[in-house]
Amino acid sequence: MSFAVDASGRDLRSVSRELKAAVEKETVTIGGAAHIHGLAAGLTTGDVSIEGNAGDYLGVLNSGAAIRVRGDAGRYLADNMTGGTVVVDGDAGHGVGQYCYGGTVIVRGSCGDFTAVMNKGATIVIGGNVGDEAATYMLAGDLVIAGDAGINLGNYLIRGNIYVGGNWESLGNNTLLQEMTESDHAKLSRLLSEYHIDGDTNNFRKIGPLSEKPFYKAKVAIQKKSTDL
Repeated sequence: MSFAVDASGRDLRSVSRELKAAVEKETVTIGGAAHIHGLAAGLTTGDVSIEGNAGDYLGVLNSGAAIRVRGDAGRYLADNMTGGTVVVDGDAGHGVGQYCYGGTVIVRGSCGDFTAVMNKGATIVIGGNVGDEAATYMLAGDLVIAGDAGINLGNYLIRGNIYVGGNWESLGNNTLLQEMTESDHAKLSRLLSEYHIDGDTNNFRKIGPLSEKPFYKAKVAIQKKSTDL
């Protein structure tokens, strides 16, 4: 069964109350929600479909729900998510998938700066382009970018994988181009097919960390320089 919520002219509290009362039993469809920030936060289960655009902070702290946006999403999509899926058919703002511990975030279009910053284990797939500082301080997980990236891609990458189908303006500190393995191709092929994103895995390049202790190396270098003075 499907339960419809009209969010037009309403505030977050009233819409969230109605959503949480229905989501454990029914698929919930929400319309007119572009002005609401923080919608579908902290859900542990259920299927939610946003018809049209969504506001900022959609799906933050999601730990098990399947959330779909049939339009564009705002900033900080799926912030601190631990499980479940968030899929956006259009574009999203900056800060997509920050501080995520798990789950899957899909943006079929493009998104802004600071995508996947400090990602700690989620799979984040962008069908278009990303802005600057994507995957900065990423600690685990995968970031897949079918298009292009801006400056400082993977800046101080610690662990995890970045896959890029297009080009980047510059790579950040502690990044290393790595060989694509059969396992990498299989993983990308599955993700692109499952989420209907155009891309040829043969065009992707893989970026990993040069060292898992980049700050330790920098500290040692500073100490050595001080000793040499």
